[in-house]
Amino acid sequence: MPSVLGLLLAWLGGCGCAGRLGPPWPGSRGAPPQGWERPLLRSRRSWVWNQFFVIEEYAGPEPVLIGRLHSDVDRGEGRVKYVLTGEGAGTVFVIDERTGNVHVTKTLDREEKAQYTLLAQAVDRASNRPLEPPSEFIIKVQDINDNPPVFPHGPYHATVPEMSNVGTSVIQVTAHDADDPSYGNSAKLVYMVLEGLPFFSVDPQSDSYQFSVLETLPPGSPVGRLRAHDPDEGDNARLSYRLLDGDGPFAISTDPLGRDGILTISQPLDFERRQAYALRVEAANTRVDPLYIRQGPFKDVATVHVTVEDAAEPPAFARPSYQLGVPENSPPGTVVGKITASDLDTPSSTIRYSILPHSDPGRYFSISPQDGTLRTALPLDRETLAWHNLTVVATELDSPAQAAPVPVVVHALDVNDNVPELAPGTEPFICHGTAPGQLIQTIWALDRDEAGAGSRVTIRSPPGLGPSDLTVRDNEDGSAALLLRTPRLSPPGGPPLLVPLELVDGGRPPLTGTPTLTLSVCQCRPDGALRSCQPPLATGAAPGLSTAALLAILGCGASLLALAGLLARGRPKGGARMTPAEEGEVRENIISYDDEGGGEADTQAFDMAALQRPPPPGLPSGPPRLATCLAARLGRADADPRAPPYDSLQVYGYEGGGTPCGSLSPLGSSWGDSEGEGGDPGEWGPLFRTLAELYGGQEGPA
Repeated sequence: MPSVLGLLLAWLGGCGCAGRLGPPWPGSRGAPPQGWERPLLRSRRSWVWNQFFVIEEYAGPEPVLIGRLHSDVDRGEGRVKYVLTGEGAGTVFVIDERTGNVHVTKTLDREEKAQYTLLAQAVDRASNRPLEPPSEFIIKVQDINDNPPVFPHGPYHATVPEMSNVGTSVIQVTAHDADDPSYGNSAKLVYMVLEGLPFFSVDPQSDSYQFSVLETLPPGSPVGRLRAHDPDEGDNARLSYRLLDGDGPFAISTDPLGRDGILTISQPLDFERRQAYALRVEAANTRVDPLYIRQGPFKDVATVHVTVEDAAEPPAFARPSYQLGVPENSPPGTVVGKITASDLDTPSSTIRYSILPHSDPGRYFSISPQDGTLRTALPLDRETLAWHNLTVVATELDSPAQAAPVPVVVHALDVNDNVPELAPGTEPFICHGTAPGQLIQTIWALDRDEAGAGSRVTIRSPPGLGPSDLTVRDNEDGSAALLLRTPRLSPPGGPPLLVPLELVDGGRPPLTGTPTLTLSVCQCRPDGALRSCQPPLATGAAPGLSTAALLAILGCGASLLALAGLLARGRPKGGARMTPAEEGEVRENIISYDDEGGGEADTQAFDMAALQRPPPPGLPSGPPRLATCLAARLGRADADPRAPPYDSLQVYGYEGGGTPCGSLSPLGSSWGDSEGEGGDPGEWGPLFRTLAELYGGQEGPA
């Protein structure tokens, strides 16, 4: 049986149930009956208890009952087992797994630890399966008056002028009590003078202020107002305020009227680091009449107690920012680093990690939601993008609204993956008449890898491949000098000099580039400046063309010339009209569009000779027979239901007759020849006025 004191503590802790609510739906498994609307119910917890208390410094003969936990799923059948975890579970506090009674097993000290946060859970006794989620509750250690007040800044030394008026302030002393100021009178102080009477007295209570402030308020937020009493009026009553302890996270200023002191936050607060502050504030007159200066001091000091209140805070990262590095070209899945955050309110709370999509548009990285491990999702290229600015978000699993971001900068570390090359913009040339040993030009190499001790490029001639009349001398600074060895040079505009090079970087292993430098032989002024540099003459083959390729090009040219000659020889001279037999040799194309798509690949060419075969018996000969033949074939096509529709059929082999201006076709005429049938364009008539203007003839009649 628990002791009487234990029963009293259980009653103070409120171990009784605060009213049980039945299931939300009558009937089975929460299914609402038809026609019955579900009422709006306030969200509640399944655990029912009040806040627990235990008096500090109590040592009973046996564990003391401080409260009872009970779950709604417990029907008294004995299948529910209560489990207690958290701060002091199993050592300081124990729970009866059948009844849910919580006992304290040892003496507690409030000044050492003021409260304990625990988790309770109901599980199935047979399967150990949770019957509902765990719930958090707090056991507070109730204060008793077990700490004497102390003077933290004592002993005090003060002086006072002789003949000072009665009531002159000499010094202010402040004592502190470690007991709980919010409970009872254990921390309330009363001052008295033990020695020094009747010359000195002390105010029995301090002129003190009590404020509370939420830990999440930003710097600059007001905490409270202080007002010192001054019976004067006007400017004589104007005051200024200042903090005597200037190392805290608070600041004070005076309002524009000079009456109140405004206490504000100057630095971020943290409930988990410090919960209370004691400040000393001085109020002084800004204007003092010199006639009454000896009646001073015209100032006073008050104590201000500020209590920091806990608030729901987002997760806090272990570092304000992260700068990580990973070698470029690393395979996907390479670990870059680990981002960690914790819930300051509930350290056991689960945190989830994610990357803001807009901070990683290329999706180069991934992060483990459970432990914050950052990995590569794609290979990185330092020469394309060396720095990646990510934003990682930590979110509380139990409270998704509580989330916090942190900047993460990932540097793609350089590896030797770029072959050195010649610097762009270089147009090397050599002056005709350069003396042996003279500097021709300085060339520079470029390595796109990161600058460093291993990135210097060595420039040299490949063994046995360099020109015999040039020397390449490495300057050991990423450049090389081209020197002329012999005076034998081709004339200006002649074949250029091809200089093969080797560019070797200092990586491990080294990479080698093999460019070829082309030196044009140019005319220069006496001072070495370029005067003219004509392209090489056509007598030499272009660099890179073999003899076979050159012969093939010449052969193609000769064939084209021969074909052009044949065409010119077979073309009739002047504008003489071709005979019907000659006109029959002219061939045109009929383009057949068998479907709606395909483009030029679907065209089929027909020989007009097929349309100019001897006419069937009974058809007249000559040009009219062509029209008759076409009409016959068109009729057969129109009568065939299986034939696809044709868009058009245009033939230019027959121009018809009766044109007063004669033939305008260029097939049988030569423009500008006196023998042509075209004649003067101005004589073509009004129908060809625009055409005559385009061909330079005089404007026809309107």
